[in-house]
Parts: sequence; structure tokens; C-alpha cells
Amino acid sequence: MSETYSNGWKTEKTSASVLTVRFEDVSAGWEQWIMLSSDRHHDSINCNRELEKKHLNQAVEKQAMIIDCGDLFDCMQGRFDPRRSYAELRPEYKADNYLDEIVTDASKFYAPYAKNFAVISRGNHDLMVRKNNSTDLISNLVYRLNSDNKTDIVPGEIGGWVRFMFVIGTIKTSIKLNYFHGAGGGGPVTRGVIQTNRQAVYMPDADIIVNGHTHDAWVVPIARVRLSNKGVIGKDYLYFVRTPTYGDDYGDGTGGWWVERWGAPKPLGCVWLRLYYHSNRIKFEAFPDLE
Repeated sequence: MSETYSNGWKTEKTSASVLTVRFEDVSAGWEQWIMLSSDRHHDSINCNRELEKKHLNQAVEKQAMIIDCGDLFDCMQGRFDPRRSYAELRPEYKADNYLDEIVTDASKFYAPYAKNFAVISRGNHDLMVRKNNSTDLISNLVYRLNSDNKTDIVPGEIGGWVRFMFVIGTIKTSIKLNYFHGAGGGGPVTRGVIQTNRQAVYMPDADIIVNGHTHDAWVVPIARVRLSNKGVIGKDYLYFVRTPTYGDDYGDGTGGWWVERWGAPKPLGCVWLRLYYHSNRIKFEAFPDLE
């Protein structure tokens, strides 16, 4: 299936793990904003929903595409989750069908922004529920959003690709983005930046690599020397992006699971990616937008 959006981009699911986004007739002055997010933990009592809504409204204003890289749900208050805490359960979710309630609530919250979402992928929290409770929260949410809003959002797995394809006159070019929710603790010193060295080696075809999970926020461009098929030596950049969270687990630092394990405060927000036309080519830049 494919979907054409009002701001001119068209999506096409190339395979189970690759989404193709096409932009036709790119010319001077063209730009496209993309909101990169992860770790919303929307149903958590610690989610900063005001900030989340602020950035989603900005996405609508910018006609931005949204690529969400996992853990949209916190989903830790189920009966079989050892991390559950009744004190951390939002009042509206105190029901026997807790997992249904968080999906229903999220489908209402994200409905005004459904046409901006291209991908909502799964993170470790989402996959844990699928493993232990035999229900897929992301699949259920995406189904509701697509059915209610006539959209074609893709429910991504923990990792995948987005190919941005551009037509500039008679020239066709592309930018390839890889997303992977992430794993591990990130590290109190490196904040996960060390992973850029590993991923750069085994994903040489990527132009942008997006990770989440550790609730850190940074953009690290790495310069590469390239040799074209015509024997021309050039240089480009591989951008590494780490997306932050909307879940403020640290709070005032006086208590809670995160503080008890000596967790540090984490940045709240998203990362904006701007694609733009300049000097007969497509360029891009990325920067965090933090509270």
C-alpha cells in the first residue's frame, strides 16, 4: 500500500523492514522537516505530555513527518510485570483491561497527528508485552490510527530502514536512514556514543542512523571519504542521532525506581531532522529540541 500526504510526500512499503518515501519535483527552496522521537512512554505517570503535545503541534505546523523509534508505550503496570507499581498507575488506567485502556487512550491522543506519522516502531517495552502477554500494542495502536484517520502508518519492528527518494529535474537521488531502538545501558560516560564506531562499520550504506533507548540526546556527524563510480574522490557525512525521552523518571531526585538505582536526569524532547535542497543536491541537518 502507499499513501500520499498533503505536503507532497508519498510512502510505499518496499518490504517488511524498508519504507520508501518519495518526493517529486524538488527545486529551489524545497525543504522537509522530520521529527525523530523515541521513548515517549506515553502512558507513564512520568511522561511530560505537555512537551509531547507541544512538539507534535510543531510537527503539524512544519508539515513534518514523524518517525518514532520505539517505546511509545511504557506499559509496565500489567499484572505480570515485576516492575509494576500501583502508585505509578495513572487513574484512568486502573481497570482490568489495562493494556486495552492505554491503547485506546493513545489512539485518541495521537489522532490529530496521525497524518504526520510515517513509522511507529517497537521498543523493548513494547516487545516485552508482546512476549509476556501475547498482545501487540504497537500493531493495535497503528491499526486504530489508520482505521480512524485513513492513514497508512507503518508499524515498524525494533529496527528498519527509511529510503528518501528525490526527483530533481532529470536527476534521481536518495538518502537512507536506518533506525534501531537500541539496547544496553548507554554508559554514564559515553552516553552510547561509542556505538557509532560499531554501527558505522556494519551499516556502510546508511546516511543517517537513529537510535533511542538510553534516553540521551546527541547528534554526531562522521566525515567519510567516498570514491564515485566515475573515479571522483569526494566527502560526505554519516549522521548519528540519539533521540531523548518524554519520560521524566528522575523528577526531583528524591526517590523512585530510577533514582534508587542511581540514575541521572535525562534530557526530554525530540530531534528535528531537516532535509533541504541546496546547490543542486539534497542536504540535511539535525538538532535536538529539549525542555
